Amino acid sequence: MDVQDGPRFGPANGGPPDALVVLVHGFGADGNDLIDLAAVWAEVLPGALFVAPHAPEPCDGVPYGRQWFALWDRSATQLEAGVAGAASALGRFVAVEAGRLGLASDRVALMGFSQGAMTVLETGLCGALPEAACILAYSGGMIGADRLAERLAASPAVLLVHGEADEVVPVAASRMAEAALRQAGVPVRALYRPGLGHGLDEVGLAAGAEVLRGLLGGK
Repeated sequence: MDVQDGPRFGPANGGPPDALVVLVHGFGADGNDLIDLAAVWAEVLPGALFVAPHAPEPCDGVPYGRQWFALWDRSATQLEAGVAGAASALGRFVAVEAGRLGLASDRVALMGFSQGAMTVLETGLCGALPEAACILAYSGGMIGADRLAERLAASPAVLLVHGEADEVVPVAASRMAEAALRQAGVPVRALYRPGLGHGLDEVGLAAGAEVLRGLLGGK
């Protein structure tokens, strides 16, 4: 199945896009869940086009929302196959968007929340997309982190942000991802937020803005 187009924002400066930021939602949501972040981050990237695609599949057993991969079977084999398929689909979508805009892969940022964070880490690190500028992964983790070194195909800058009180995806998932990234030599910054549950906060969003401005701003 293919990723579906979703809401878009920008460029805020009215010019042709000089960067592409892809916002990847979590399980049970769709692109509308994250597109409001575009107005926040457009303050540091006024030339960027923000796109929040919808995941390719309807949610298993849920009458609304979409999923990047199924969760009914959470065995390692099934999850690894699922995220690999999702990464392949997202990689195709991003490649088409970047090609349409005439942008090289180093002008692309991937951001994901929860299941979306797992998907963008797989996409940006394990060969589904040429090396992007950065990956911003919120409240997620990395499926197959213990085998990252052998699967690694690109090393973009990575920001991990996770609430220490996350009741959906334990903060340990991002700590494991951080350790695997460091061991594999991927540049990573991790930010763990005391008292934050499964969500985003201003500190984490400001950290994302800092990364985006540093790597994609000033063009």
